Amino acid sequence: VQLQASGGGLVQPGGSLRLACAVSGVTLDYYGVAWFRQAPGKEREGVSRIYTSDGTTYYADSVKGRFAISIDNAKNTVFLEMNNLKPEDTAVYYCATAHESLISATITPAQAMDVIADFGSWGQGTLVTVSS
Repeated sequence: VQLQASGGGLVQPGGSLRLACAVSGVTLDYYGVAWFRQAPGKEREGVSRIYTSDGTTYYADSVKGRFAISIDNAKNTVFLEMNNLKPEDTAVYYCATAHESLISATITPAQAMDVIADFGSWGQGTLVTVSS
């Protein structure tokens, strides 16, 4: 499985960016695809996740209402639409994916993010800088 993240850049506070995670090597029919971010000097944070089997999503409280995750099945690509960006959103953003069979339906969404992070495949990061 290979993942290619793109779409990062410099944006002013209040602006928008759309990140893309293009996946190759598998068909995203039964996968959890997640976005993580890591700012300098800070721990990695799970941002959002989508289950490709049924489209259910998860968002961290820090981005809820501002970010939206979606999938283009024809392109085997997952997008992260980021609106009303804040300086604290500045980070390197990574996408990762793991087969849904690895993710128990009984665990919490946050725990599911940990499973994807620990057992999934990762792409390289894309830098998002929010600054005036």
